[in-house]
Amino acid sequence: MPVGYVGLGIMGAPMVRNLLRVGVPVHVWARRLEQAQRLVGDGAVPEESLASLVRTVRVLFLNVSDTPDVEGLMLDEGGIVANARSGLIVVDHSTIDPMRARHIAEKAREAGVIFIDAPVSGGERGAIEGTLTLMLGGPEADIDRIGPLLERVGRTLTRVGDSGAGQIAKACNQLIVGETLVAIGEAFALAEAAGVDPARVREALLGGLANSKVLQMHGQRLLDDDFVPGFMAHLHAKDMGIVANTAASLGLDLSGAERVRAALARALEHGHAYDDSTILARYCIPER
Repeated sequence: MPVGYVGLGIMGAPMVRNLLRVGVPVHVWARRLEQAQRLVGDGAVPEESLASLVRTVRVLFLNVSDTPDVEGLMLDEGGIVANARSGLIVVDHSTIDPMRARHIAEKAREAGVIFIDAPVSGGERGAIEGTLTLMLGGPEADIDRIGPLLERVGRTLTRVGDSGAGQIAKACNQLIVGETLVAIGEAFALAEAAGVDPARVREALLGGLANSKVLQMHGQRLLDDDFVPGFMAHLHAKDMGIVANTAASLGLDLSGAERVRAALARALEHGHAYDDSTILARYCIPER
């Protein structure tokens, strides 16, 4: 039985190719036909409509930009829930509002559709190499059923809990990465102001408790002025909005999250929306 895929951008397209590479038949649909056609040479089968795609497959992957996109695909008239056969499993790799993910899952469940939130971390490189981290929320038995498919696109798969739990984990991920980038930006600024080479500071820190993947990868990006996007700044800003809204709905005041949002806002104001989100470290101090 073929699987379906909607969302064929910087993350979705290489994930589709990884499925095709191991012999999984993949049917695709995109509002922009050229996105689907680019995958035909890899073996993907384009569908003429979302409805025809939904009726063809038993597992459907989504990988789109934001909460309204997922809600529209799932719940709009003529969308996935309206056209699905009972038992369809929808795996959403998008990063969306956790509370809305729970709402979507409930509406899907009423129609006999299983909705699994499965946001990813690892960026474009992880998507290409099939080494993504997947944070999963949904029924354990259904996640286990599609485990062999998930293993084709990710290296680390963790069921965090019920519906929405994967999105909560992704929000935590974006918060930690963002605050770590702010800390690195401040550390490099401190070193420069004191007349010390930030590259040498980073080298020293890599051998101690401050070492992290963010310092390893994005610290070097900062030193190299390398902001070719793996994960774009405007998407990180969107994700930090999700963090802020979720925290507010739960009565939490996350001051660190607001500093990340402010740095990203300054980066976007200076024209860096489509640069890698590492750029936020350049704007963690307002006057920089």
